[in-house]
Amino acid sequence: MSGLSGQVALVTGAEVGIGRATALALARDGADIAVHYYSNEAGANEAVRDIKALGRQSTAFQGDLTKSADVARVVEGAAAHFGHIDILVNNAGGLLGRHALVDMSEEFFHAVLDVNVLTTFLCCRAVAPGMMARKHGAIINLTSLAAHNGGGPGASIYSAAKAAVLTLTKAYAKELAPHGVRVNAVSPGLIGGTPFHNTFTSPEAFAAAVKTIPLGRAGEPDDVAKVIAFLAGDGAGFLAGETIEINGGMNMR
Repeated sequence: MSGLSGQVALVTGAEVGIGRATALALARDGADIAVHYYSNEAGANEAVRDIKALGRQSTAFQGDLTKSADVARVVEGAAAHFGHIDILVNNAGGLLGRHALVDMSEEFFHAVLDVNVLTTFLCCRAVAPGMMARKHGAIINLTSLAAHNGGGPGASIYSAAKAAVLTLTKAYAKELAPHGVRVNAVSPGLIGGTPFHNTFTSPEAFAAAVKTIPLGRAGEPDDVAKVIAFLAGDGAGFLAGETIEINGGMNMR
């Protein structure tokens, strides 16, 4: 539990699913956690309680991360409360809905890009100065298997957004690595127990997808969280600009 001792992590969308599992995994490795949430205050408070039960410090911060003022308030609030931010996990994002090309509105197009790409940009921009000043930091972005294969039905813009996150990861890694800040990404495949599939994937479609996974099961949030915790720590000290695929062999590159 000493690997991240003394470090502070800001995890966006940390009240549920992969975000919550990540917050707990980082806490188990010794980090204190700033729990960001958008609307699920009860979930955020539960995450804070679980983190404190592990002996770590934690506080929840609400914000709409598609708005630069909210991002600044969350990042500045977390830095003021904990003293600094060493780790940023850009987990906030989502599909928002499934729409075919001919039925998709411009408003929906922009909303999906905002919640996945704009949030990543704004949060990276907000934490970078402090990390650069200390010559220390790790940023982990969440992309998706959809970035490689175009996603499922009606997920074209989500897929494009996650591909953009993958590319931003490489660009920011080149820019920030000389300042001691490592930027990497994880790319989850079929992960159960998340709002994504609970909301947008039928049980029949989910079961059919599981049959295509060589490891014979869907992933769980903790499968992703453990890899994120690895990327945050010294064991990944020479990794920059990489995307780790977490899909049970569903898509091998």
